[in-house]
Amino acid sequence: MPADPPRGANISAIYGAASGGTFLGLPSASIAEGAKAAIALFGAATATPYPGAGAYCANAPAAIRAGIANWAGAREHVDFDFGEQIFPSRVRAVDCGDLPINVDDHTGNREKIRAATKTLLGGGAVPVLLGGDDSVPIPFFEAFEGRGEFCVLQIDAHIDWRDELHGTKFGLSSPMRRASEMGWIKHLVQVGARGLSSARVEEVRDARGAGAVLVTAREIAAHGLQRAIDAIPAGTNLIVTLDCDGLDPTVIPGVIGRAPGGLTYWQTVELLHGAAQRARIAAFDIVEFVPERDVGELGALAAARLVVNAIGLIARQRHGLRVGEQEERRTTARSTSGLA
Repeated sequence: MPADPPRGANISAIYGAASGGTFLGLPSASIAEGAKAAIALFGAATATPYPGAGAYCANAPAAIRAGIANWAGAREHVDFDFGEQIFPSRVRAVDCGDLPINVDDHTGNREKIRAATKTLLGGGAVPVLLGGDDSVPIPFFEAFEGRGEFCVLQIDAHIDWRDELHGTKFGLSSPMRRASEMGWIKHLVQVGARGLSSARVEEVRDARGAGAVLVTAREIAAHGLQRAIDAIPAGTNLIVTLDCDGLDPTVIPGVIGRAPGGLTYWQTVELLHGAAQRARIAAFDIVEFVPERDVGELGALAAARLVVNAIGLIARQRHGLRVGEQEERRTTARSTSGLA
């Protein structure tokens, strides 16, 4: 009989992953150094938590990094979500670690997120933010002022259009309302809403009145992703904000507001790839992962894999490749060789 595998054995032992603690084993860097890279990740545990809720996603950046750590040794291997390596040659991505957050200093937290994002943008890097609760995107969006016009693609079970809740205008129920007030954000595409949330009739009316395109999870289940993809203006600069509860809780159970019927992993991947074919991804954030509610670290892995897809898409755009171009070339090659 074969011996039982040792307790705690994992794939990292086979592929030699290092335990550096960065996302996918990427080089570590300061924010200032990250500004010189093509892609710079950083973590932010919270910005403006509601009274009584606290920073319930405080451990999310570390958990998302840990979720993909076993595969750090295979980073140069073929990633079959792309059909090739994650990063084209000469595209540099780094992990800038986590910002020092004080849960009692909401103004200071927002300023740190805004300042870090501005520094990265100022050097030409595409910022990728590992949240953190859903108050984190507000200062993230604010950092883009003066840099042109943008569309925000939100993947979320909730539309986040409350003007204020519990006495604050900058909490987790308000990011898209605040985004609509930023003159540089010209389009909002909101995908995955379902079930009950903090949105009342007036919030839905205000969202639609402001021109937000709402594509519900039920619509996607019935008719697919195309309306959501087509709602993104062709050629725009796109900020993607992904709330983990936008996915079905069977995919990412570690969220604060579970709602059945969310997007599948593959629907989310196809939405990201479809969005990248229409627009330039100028930034990406992932929020609302609660590792304490995860099951067997499966949600952390799914969340990390979505980050991998995002940075792979950004890397291709930074390399000057049209997303989908390599797969088209391979299909053509197989066809002309008689292997299709």
